[in-house]
Amino acid sequence: MLRRVPARKELLQIEGREVPISNPEKVFFPQRGYTKLDLVRYYLAVAEGALRGAGGRPMALKRYVHGAEGEFFFQKRAPESRPLWIEVVELKFPSGRTAREVVLRDAAQLVWIINLGCLDLHPHPVRAEDLDHPDELRVDLDPVPGVPWSQVREVALLTREVLQEHGLTGWPKTSGSRGIHVNVRIEPRWTFQEVRAAALALAREVERRAPALATSKWWKEERHGVFLDYNQNAKDRTVASAYSVRPTPDARVSTPLSWEEVPSVEPEAFTLRTVPERFARIGDPHAGIDAQPGSLESLLELPVRQKSDGQGDALASTLRQAGGRASAGSTLEAAQAVAAKPPPGARAADARGPPAAPRPSASPARSPDRRARAAAPPAAPPRTPPGSLPASAPAGARRAPSP
Repeated sequence: MLRRVPARKELLQIEGREVPISNPEKVFFPQRGYTKLDLVRYYLAVAEGALRGAGGRPMALKRYVHGAEGEFFFQKRAPESRPLWIEVVELKFPSGRTAREVVLRDAAQLVWIINLGCLDLHPHPVRAEDLDHPDELRVDLDPVPGVPWSQVREVALLTREVLQEHGLTGWPKTSGSRGIHVNVRIEPRWTFQEVRAAALALAREVERRAPALATSKWWKEERHGVFLDYNQNAKDRTVASAYSVRPTPDARVSTPLSWEEVPSVEPEAFTLRTVPERFARIGDPHAGIDAQPGSLESLLELPVRQKSDGQGDALASTLRQAGGRASAGSTLEAAQAVAAKPPPGARAADARGPPAAPRPSASPARSPDRRARAAAPPAAPPRTPPGSLPASAPAGARRAPSP
């Protein structure tokens, strides 16, 4: 007679709390033999840096319950069965729906979500204390197939140059996949639509300076080189944050860098096995990121010139989605109004933000993924490539994230 053997658990004492790890010996990375417990130990080793990137923000849970080579699913809502010490905050999406999402504050909470099968961390670009005004502009450098890694590095350095000219500090990291991310801490004074407009203006400026290397073109068939994916700044979008372990065969890590490292960095050098030693040796290159929030005022003036160059009006189109404010006067006046906008705390007590972006009438198909099987939504317009949204789409519309 067979007797059912209970699954093994390991109890860890973290931050004065007892955190159970179920099936600690379960292999999550078959080609390297890394287990769930290896993953937990990794995140404990880099917890300070991981929480700097993801802490204090609502986050979607991207769960790989069968390991890195299995299927994953996104879970927006925090599990109903959770410890009392797991913090949540209610987030409202462009569709009008709401969800109570997990907010990490310490290493115990971090390990708790890793035990759920989360490999990488996917926080929103807002703090739990202010869900309407992002404090981070995200630059996602995504090379089209066949583009050499050296070109990605070159576009990253050019992105830094443009940011500096507009008074902003970029903090680079490997994506853990094929690209580079540059995060920019900003004052939480602008809406999602305005931050997205600034990201589009930045992308167009980088493309203008290096048209053979970079592109801001939305349609996939028109892209070449390195695509600056400005739509990662739309509401309801998340990006793998610093120190996230990605679902690659070698358990590659999205690793913060100094700008001095960028010209020679190789992404395969950073893995679950190597990054803890690097963290212990040099610390976190992004330790100062929160001390330098910048202003978008200068960057939001770029669309005026870009419109005269025939590139379209990023700011005006984004503002129209936010309630038609761009119709009152010229684009220059709209840009000046946005740049002069006071911080949220300086507004009148009864002031209200712009109305939510209209819900799209049809959702484009999600990007195919060998691990994620999503039901096909209604058909998209003929020119919309799978997994993409046109630049004129509402800022909250979401596609499946890049691997």
